[in-house]
Amino acid sequence: MDADWTHSAQAMQRRIEATATSLTGGFPHWADPRTGVWTTTPDGDWTGGALPGMLWLAQRASGGQALHDLAQIWSLRLRPRVRLQTAFKGFGFYYGAALGHMLAEDAPARALALEAALSLRGQFDSALGLIPLGLDAEESGEVGRAFSSIDSLQATPLLFWAARQTGDAAYAECATHHTTRVLEIHARADGSIIQSSELAAEDGAVLRRFTHKGAGDSSVWGRAQAWGMLYAVMAHAQCPQETRWLDWSMRAADWWLDHVPSGMVSFWDFDDPAIPNTAYDTAATAIVCAALLKLAALAPVAASRERYRDAAERTAHALVSGYLTPTAPGDARPPGMLVGGCFNKRRDSRPSDHVDNAELVFGSYFLFESLQVLRGIVRAQDL
Repeated sequence: MDADWTHSAQAMQRRIEATATSLTGGFPHWADPRTGVWTTTPDGDWTGGALPGMLWLAQRASGGQALHDLAQIWSLRLRPRVRLQTAFKGFGFYYGAALGHMLAEDAPARALALEAALSLRGQFDSALGLIPLGLDAEESGEVGRAFSSIDSLQATPLLFWAARQTGDAAYAECATHHTTRVLEIHARADGSIIQSSELAAEDGAVLRRFTHKGAGDSSVWGRAQAWGMLYAVMAHAQCPQETRWLDWSMRAADWWLDHVPSGMVSFWDFDDPAIPNTAYDTAATAIVCAALLKLAALAPVAASRERYRDAAERTAHALVSGYLTPTAPGDARPPGMLVGGCFNKRRDSRPSDHVDNAELVFGSYFLFESLQVLRGIVRAQDL
């Protein structure tokens, strides 16, 4: 199996390098599953950190100054987003910049990530007890001070990293309050996660909970379940005394494993009434693969660690065997594409996101990360 992980990682790395050296008009967002041609965003949108993040991982796996330089170029292209009022910029600057310092000790990437973290910390709203989505949040609507979502946990890793880098406890305090409050609002008792919420601006009272991108108002959107699972365990890795975050992540993982189809790849929404005749989502599944590998390292009981590791390996195998091009003999598509990603099926989505069965750049990131963990290049709990 190790050889399969290496072969798949190498195929993905060739795709990553080809993308990074050929794109000139913006950041990759999603690619046509038939041709591999990218739809791009001018400044990276919330997904912009995925490509430099993959390049930092590739440089760690393969070495070489050329890969380092390429990763740094793409990292620094994120600068126009550094002060945007969006909780989602945590994704871009953690994977696109902070990871460059973590894996390659890149000083310009570190400086950029710290600048973004300072801005993100300033977005914390004490009345709400969290970082709201913000007026610049990359959604079709329902953004600003009064709204939160499980996706906003993307802010957490960057803040904890900044706390370690600067020694300033205010970053960790912000991350702790934000993580706890978001999970309290969106994690259900049965382990499932609802995506979004509307809050009272004056005191943070929850006015409603809803699913912003899923099949129905109360449905379990696959990516919401994945984000909650991932960022809860990542927060615990940085703050081990917060065992409730680990408990939340494990409950979310157990719910996922109880409900995911036998093939280990999830539908885009677990409550879509059209199941099984609806879209799968390999991006949500890849996020879960990364989360399961972290749980396999951090779960408190050996039996749980073994269960999560086995589930992670089965999930990775399902993705690389069924959705990583080439998927069959004679497949003429560019190799190394993770197809089958559902960005957004809803008619009210942003036009740039309305696609399914595509290569989603952030899905590719999390599969590539998972493969490097499975190969032993990096440790899951260190990312």
